[in-house]
Amino acid sequence: MSEGHDHLTALLGRLKLTALRDQLDTLIDEAGRRELTIREALTLFCEREVARRDQRRIEMAFGLARFPFVRDLTGFDFAAQPSLDKGQIREIATGRFIANGEAVLLLGPPGVGKTHLAVALGREAIVAGYSVLFTPATTLVAQLAKAHTEGRLEERLTHYAKPKLLIVDELGYLPFEPDAAHLFFQLVSRRYERGAMLVTSNRAVGEWGTVFGDAVVATAILDRLLHHSHVVTIRGDSYRLREKRRSGLLQRATPVPQPTPV
Repeated sequence: MSEGHDHLTALLGRLKLTALRDQLDTLIDEAGRRELTIREALTLFCEREVARRDQRRIEMAFGLARFPFVRDLTGFDFAAQPSLDKGQIREIATGRFIANGEAVLLLGPPGVGKTHLAVALGREAIVAGYSVLFTPATTLVAQLAKAHTEGRLEERLTHYAKPKLLIVDELGYLPFEPDAAHLFFQLVSRRYERGAMLVTSNRAVGEWGTVFGDAVVATAILDRLLHHSHVVTIRGDSYRLREKRRSGLLQRATPVPQPTPV
């Protein structure tokens, strides 16, 4: 390996152009094979460096988002959920609602794919350049309550207010304590018109007074969430129940024989 090559590699390292440094010989060979001009070769080199940085940013953001599993939109069975407007989901996936600081509510019974969609939309948001944090509603409330007790509420609110998109999963599976409802209201108020939220829930918005244990606070929360919102209601069958039926673990209810007309 020549001294000039070593020097160039060292310079690329100092400039933190690590993709160029690691792929230098391959890129030079490609530029020569394609008979690129100096300008075209520089463009190729810069494109590879930017692609590597984008990939690293995306991978790091996926880790910071704390998704419970890997899911994407291509893996979602829209045919199994005919109540879903695929066009509406595609529109949400563009991330415009995040840029506008709006809310998305994914509502429906357990097992219809709300969390799958939430994770898939969160991943789309990261690829589009937005920061995302995923949290189960129970974890979020427990964290806020603990911080409140320890006098660190402001710090926790700032933590949850920072991402461009906050995903709150499974709101309503467990009822809130009244104090917790007030803490959640503070978070929603902090993010209102400044940061987007995506909330999944098995309860219709009319039942949120029961979820929060305080009808007044529930109304105040919904007032902010619904002001700029996209509400997606899934009315289909549960994926989990369908899989159990397929495997024979759960039999479909057999129709009761009707008496033959005389």
